[in-house]
Amino acid sequence: MIIASITELFNNAWPAAVLALGLAAVFALILLVASIKLKVVVDPKIEDVHAALPSIDCGACGFAGCGSYAKAVVADPELLGNCAPGGSDTSNAIAEILNLQMSGGAAPLRPIIHCRAHDEDRKFFATYDGIPNCTTVDAVPNVQACAYGCLGYGDCVQSCKFGALHIIDGLATVDYEKCTGCGACVKACPRELIEMVPFTQDIMMTVACNSKENGKNTRSFCTVGCIGCGMCSRNSDLFTTENFLARLDFENYAPSEEAQTAMDKCPTGNIVFRGKNAPAPRPAGQKPAAAKKA
Repeated sequence: MIIASITELFNNAWPAAVLALGLAAVFALILLVASIKLKVVVDPKIEDVHAALPSIDCGACGFAGCGSYAKAVVADPELLGNCAPGGSDTSNAIAEILNLQMSGGAAPLRPIIHCRAHDEDRKFFATYDGIPNCTTVDAVPNVQACAYGCLGYGDCVQSCKFGALHIIDGLATVDYEKCTGCGACVKACPRELIEMVPFTQDIMMTVACNSKENGKNTRSFCTVGCIGCGMCSRNSDLFTTENFLARLDFENYAPSEEAQTAMDKCPTGNIVFRGKNAPAPRPAGQKPAAAKKA
């Protein structure tokens, strides 16, 4: 009786099983043909370029990510060198993949913050107790006396994917060991205090101030602000002074006796070094170096 039931079940089921297997085979064949017909052929150079990129998708190149940039640079080699985090090593690797010649290695771009005033160096008119971000604080008048200095609420810190920015005693500070040069911090700062500059040297000199106020006003609210005295530009051609503010020619900067003299003689000590293992700036309030006797 049991054997008869099993035989009957088998006789009724096998046509359905065969039909299912047949349909599965047909669908598999259709999918195989479709995958071959619809397959997108990827240029192997794009894959090689993508592999040479740091794969951090920071957007510093101007594209959504490393994959988009790889496609773009293969299509237009003029875009070579746009990967700031990868630097010259990545550019050279891509150039080799594309059979191009690099005309010298460009200096990597890294951020400089044009302010060195910590909380104790600046004057405040009021205590802010609102939304803790720089963009909001910047819209509130008369919190901080200096309308140009770092607000210290960390919009730049939040924008950095690599943990390369920190707020130390009210001042945004770059950790150059972690910085990739993606430039996100530049876009985040509402006061445009951060500038991407070519690090032609491991340690770069810079004017750590952005105030356009005259010297008297600057001294009234900041002990380390640029007073536009022109002392630096009188000692080194690398410096210019305009609108009560000194600026350094980063492209042509190289360590020199004249540049060091300009730094040493700065009345407020706002000419500082930035970069990996950069020496600490002159303490606020410390007098400038005395003139050397002939």
